[in-house]
Amino acid sequence: MLNSSMLALAAEGGHGGGGQDDTLGDVIMHHLTDASELWGVHLPGVHIGSVDLSISKLVIMMWLAALVVIAVVQLGYRRGGVPHGLGNFLEVLIVFVRDDIVGVNFGPHGKRYVPFFLTLFFFILMMNLLGLVPWMSTATGNVNVTGALALCTLGMIHGAGMRKHGIVQHWKNQMPPGIPVLLFPIMIPVELIGMLTKPFALMIRLFANMTAGHVVILALFGIIIDTGSFFATPVILFPVAITLLEIFIAFLQAYIFTFLSAIFISSTVHGAH
Repeated sequence: MLNSSMLALAAEGGHGGGGQDDTLGDVIMHHLTDASELWGVHLPGVHIGSVDLSISKLVIMMWLAALVVIAVVQLGYRRGGVPHGLGNFLEVLIVFVRDDIVGVNFGPHGKRYVPFFLTLFFFILMMNLLGLVPWMSTATGNVNVTGALALCTLGMIHGAGMRKHGIVQHWKNQMPPGIPVLLFPIMIPVELIGMLTKPFALMIRLFANMTAGHVVILALFGIIIDTGSFFATPVILFPVAITLLEIFIAFLQAYIFTFLSAIFISSTVHGAH
């Protein structure tokens, strides 16, 4: 996800005071990794004992994504009126999540889960899109952020299952029916690994896809910057095309994460009694 600010920084050979000796790799890593500084402002550090709760660059990006989502929904919402403009666009996305994600997986009784999946979808989508804005960063390009989102899904998986079937029955449902007691020492670790594999797959899938776009586009622009050749300028068409593709990927990855979460959660809700 290249933007004008990243190109300018790469051309300068540094990023926010990194010095003239910084390489394009330094610029890429600075854009992909978290930092305690944003827009030249040093962010405050917060430590409670050995726990680091410092405000970082990606924390600001997540806060900003949440605020933008709230503002956009408020702007697009018209009480008692017919949606138009932004409201129409939001309605299309909301109906899509309600019918094609929640409805398909949970059936007619999945109404209570719609707010969770709408929040998940729009929050991830906005974090993805912020990476396309100059001087911003994509929070979902950091494995810690995607890991936290995956843990939310894991909590919802077991929370929804225990709410539907009860605590004891929910955990019984994690074992295949009819398994002999003698196989329990083998099946329990297997099922535990399978349980953790679901959020792990969500975490890595979102992180890898959002990171790949940054690396590819910055690397392609790096060809022009490093060679300084006029003949290399046609290469700029490739990152422009990939940037357009990244807009599509921002929506696609938000959909995939939300849809897979719906599949995992509905599998516990519909578990055998």
